[in-house]
Amino acid sequence: MQKMLGENSREGLGVVNAMDRFSVNTAKSFLGRNVNLHLKDGSVIVNVFLSQIQKDEYERKAFVECMPYGNKSTFRVPLKNVAWAELLNLNLIMTSG
Repeated sequence: MQKMLGENSREGLGVVNAMDRFSVNTAKSFLGRNVNLHLKDGSVIVNVFLSQIQKDEYERKAFVECMPYGNKSTFRVPLKNVAWAELLNLNLIMTSG
C-alpha cells in the first residue's frame, strides 16, 4: 500500500516529474477554457479564462494570458510559475448560483 502512495519511492509526494510539468503544450489544451491555475508557490488563481500564450523572444520566456471571469481586463502569468490547471465546468457554477 505504501508503494502505491509513493511514500517509499523516489517520486515522493510533492516531487514534480518531467511529465508532470505545466508546459506550452499543456497550456494549449486549456486555451479558450475557464480554469483554476495552481501556482508552484501554493496559491491558486480562481476561475480565469485562458485567452492566449505569449512568448518573449528576447528572454525566451512564455506567459499565459488570463482574463478573470466577468472582467474584460487581462493579466499575464509566467508559465514556469504554473504547477497545474484545473478545468472548470461553468454550467455547474451557473445553475448552482
